[in-house]
Amino acid sequence: MAHIDLGVDEKQFPGITGPMRFRPETAKPLNELAEVLLRAPHSLPAGERELIAAYVSGRNDCNFCCASHSAFAAVQLDEGYTLVDQVRADLDTAPVSAKLRALLRIAGAVQVSGRQVTTELVEAARAEGATDVEIHDTVLIAAAFCMFNRYVDGLGTFAPEGRDAYAESARRVVEVGYGNAIPMD
Repeated sequence: MAHIDLGVDEKQFPGITGPMRFRPETAKPLNELAEVLLRAPHSLPAGERELIAAYVSGRNDCNFCCASHSAFAAVQLDEGYTLVDQVRADLDTAPVSAKLRALLRIAGAVQVSGRQVTTELVEAARAEGATDVEIHDTVLIAAAFCMFNRYVDGLGTFAPEGRDAYAESARRVVEVGYGNAIPMD
């Protein structure tokens, strides 16, 4: 049960969806940020950006965000959950491009502390072809998901178990985006 009364059935509006319905005026900019970072046109495919969000959320032990963004990544990656699981289990051996691996290392550093991002990590990403925009957005995705994770877990929201629980929200986010995926009325 959430730490505060969100005014919704937590099983119908789990994780971040309950707090967003509770405070739609804060939900709007948060959804806009997620939309820009994870879905807007970009040199990194949306599935890879969602994978960064899932990776950081998993490292933060945020069950809802990890499960939901793993689902969002899986439906947008050719390798689906197989790749998501491999990245989350062992980044060093996961079958991702050297560029994505370098960006995920930056995201992992941000998850610990922004000051853990070193010149060496950035140069390694550049050496693998990462652009400044990709590096910037990786840092911002990781930082934003640290915030989203703490928002969800700090309010003690409900996280459904099992991948099937996230399939419909994955379909909605891919189809209509973040701003329209959560019914606000």
